Amino acid sequence: MELNDATHATAWRCFASPAELAEALARRVATQLAAGLSARGRASLAVSGGKTPVRFFQALSAQSLDWSNVGITLVDERLVPDTDERSNARLVRENLLRGEAAAARFLPLYSAAPSPGQAAANAEAALAASAFPRPFDVVVLGMGADGHSASFFPDADDLAALIENREGRLVLPVHARSAGEPRLTLSLQLLVAARFVALHIEGEEKKRVLEAALAQRDRPVSAFFGHALGGVQVFWAP
Repeated sequence: MELNDATHATAWRCFASPAELAEALARRVATQLAAGLSARGRASLAVSGGKTPVRFFQALSAQSLDWSNVGITLVDERLVPDTDERSNARLVRENLLRGEAAAARFLPLYSAAPSPGQAAANAEAALAASAFPRPFDVVVLGMGADGHSASFFPDADDLAALIENREGRLVLPVHARSAGEPRLTLSLQLLVAARFVALHIEGEEKKRVLEAALAQRDRPVSAFFGHALGGVQVFWAP
């Protein structure tokens, strides 16, 4: 799949605290998922890992939805089993798939494959065979202090080829020294095609990083803003 360049004004949603942000983002995501359920009988959500989304996951799990018809997967994942504390799947299971939201269908990306390439192929096959609506109804991205989003790291091997994704893959293996271990990421094309794309960041440092990335277009996160057909909404709190 090729990317079409899209120029959209960046919408910032600023909140007084991370707790207020989490509640507002949870309500917005629930509204988008409800719209998908109403239109298609099913809805799909891709979420990011790390420490930042914990409050958001907990707030989202309390939203009233037909969770049994919501499919949830990950924007990216470390190649570690869900018994590992660094696993994004573990984070989702412990903080989002609880209460009524435990009825959601969860599709992790990790598999115990002999290579990152095979793990990516396994995840892609599982996603392609799933009943998850595509494009996704909602994608919630995060961003690191280095300007990476999903697992598109500045020092990733052949970053330009990963972003371009000439073969039209849904899931890609990523090797980057700063990532610590091999990772899997959903393709940029798949992520930016979502009906609603949010970037959830917290703290003054990440705000400065994002502002610089948007001005200079020199960080991986910049690509999401350059190509998301519906734009990207930034949810930020200090």
